Amino acid sequence: MDALRRSYENLGFHSVTTYVQSGNVIFKGKNTKPDELAQAITRQIEKDFGFDVPVIVLSIDKLKQIIDRNPFAKVKESAFLYVIFLASQPVPYDKKIVEDKKLIQEEIGFSDEAIYLYCPKGYGTSKLSNNLIENKLKVIATTRNWKTTNELLKIAQQTTQENG
Repeated sequence: MDALRRSYENLGFHSVTTYVQSGNVIFKGKNTKPDELAQAITRQIEKDFGFDVPVIVLSIDKLKQIIDRNPFAKVKESAFLYVIFLASQPVPYDKKIVEDKKLIQEEIGFSDEAIYLYCPKGYGTSKLSNNLIENKLKVIATTRNWKTTNELLKIAQQTTQENG
């Protein structure tokens, strides 16, 4: 994670913090559009590590908005909540095709920037995988559990408060 942190610093970002071994990075930098930042970070990672990985960049406000919109957050056990973050707004798609993949007791909620999952038997057993979402919605996506999602917001808010 130190090498990843240095990659971000090489791009001119500061207050760079990584969260565990998850590949999640919190940073401050120029006010640039998230898509432009994602492209720059993707290029830097390829240069530094030799592989092309999709990157999704969210502002603190966007992350908070996604968290606040989770339809299951107040009514379901948080250990079984997941957020699939979408890199862009998906093309029009048939939600029923995705919903039909749900296992018994699973629930799914849709928004333009995220898919919300409740998987009481665990995400690993669900057919509502990141690959399925990317395939059906034709968009780059990444999945995080609810604890990680909230921890990322907490770290981002602390970084902003500490460093102004």
